[in-house]
Amino acid sequence: MFFVRTASERDLAKVSALLGETWHATYDALYGADKVSEITARWHSVPALKARLARKDSEFVVADNGRELGGMGYAAMAKDRPKTAFLHQLYVLPRYQRQGIGRDLFAELETCFPDANAMLLEVDPRNEAAVAFYGAHGFVKVGETQHTADGISGVPLHVYEKPLGG
Repeated sequence: MFFVRTASERDLAKVSALLGETWHATYDALYGADKVSEITARWHSVPALKARLARKDSEFVVADNGRELGGMGYAAMAKDRPKTAFLHQLYVLPRYQRQGIGRDLFAELETCFPDANAMLLEVDPRNEAAVAFYGAHGFVKVGETQHTADGISGVPLHVYEKPLGG
């Protein structure tokens, strides 16, 4: 059984490996394995994760069963929109998907921003499992944008929003 807890610096190597595995399973067919390896090496390195862990207006959580991490989530207050939290990452290892870990990670993250009245996220519309997950958890599509990140600039993304209690 996995329990959700705040991530610590000692988790970051495991989180990096988890993100590498989940990104390859999710995005190799969309972006190609080489591009996914390049992105994960940059975005999911321990130093990159450490910078997120240190951010003051954020929450970084992991699902831990005492032996391994089965999932992770990261959200932070949006820099350009007051009273809005932005869900940057929510990933569960493929072998543990559809067991409630993503739900539990998300349930924790949505309570961590008492001043926020909404949570936003961006998702590749071809990631059908993620789109279905977010729809089942109260998110609705509110717009479209494109990746602006190097490596996959121009890839269409859908913007989803969910009202929060704050």
